[in-house]
Amino acid sequence: MTRRPRRNPSPAFKAKVALPVFRAKWQPPKWRRIFDLHANQITQWKTSMLEHAADVFEAASSSSTPPVDVNRSHAKIGELALENELLGGALTKAGWLSAKG
Repeated sequence: MTRRPRRNPSPAFKAKVALPVFRAKWQPPKWRRIFDLHANQITQWKTSMLEHAADVFEAASSSSTPPVDVNRSHAKIGELALENELLGGALTKAGWLSAKG
């Protein structure tokens, strides 16, 4: 009897298997046949999903974006505007850009 290589399923795959079991759409034995998994493994994934369900909402509330430094943003905008103005003038003098009319 040959051993099959060890599989390391992704978290997305685990959720794909555990979610319908959690919703009671299918029972683990049916998933076992479809995905060639042991029923205990599916039950463990379902239990883990239930235990960590609160973490999903906790992570969503704590992942707020850092505050924006408005002064730094205005300085960068001014710098870029100056570069554009100088580049536009140089390109116009070189004949690569038509003069604004």
